[in-house]
Amino acid sequence: MSKIILENMMFHAFHGCLEHEQTLGNSFFVTLSMELDTTLAGKTDKLNNTVNYQLVYDVVKKQMDIPSKLIEHVGQRILDHVFAEFPQIKELEVKLSKQNPPLGGRVDSVFIELTKKR
Repeated sequence: MSKIILENMMFHAFHGCLEHEQTLGNSFFVTLSMELDTTLAGKTDKLNNTVNYQLVYDVVKKQMDIPSKLIEHVGQRILDHVFAEFPQIKELEVKLSKQNPPLGGRVDSVFIELTKKR
């Protein structure tokens, strides 16, 4: 097994419970770790023998474009959609980070990590 990791995909999105989060938005980072068998791709050098991470990125972007109140909700949607669309992924980890959350003090980020296995 191998891991393909898309690290710190950055998005400006409108997730949050507060009104200013829903109108002004915030910066978010998404990291996906996909465990799959890349042996055949390593031997053949053919894209159809692995996961096309451009298509994975497109799925993540589509979910990030849908405003939600909770990062838990967004993270679960990303996890479910990527896992459903790419059956070659045996295990998927999603980390979704919200930058500078409005907590009344200095906090770099808050994040959620989710995992799903076949």
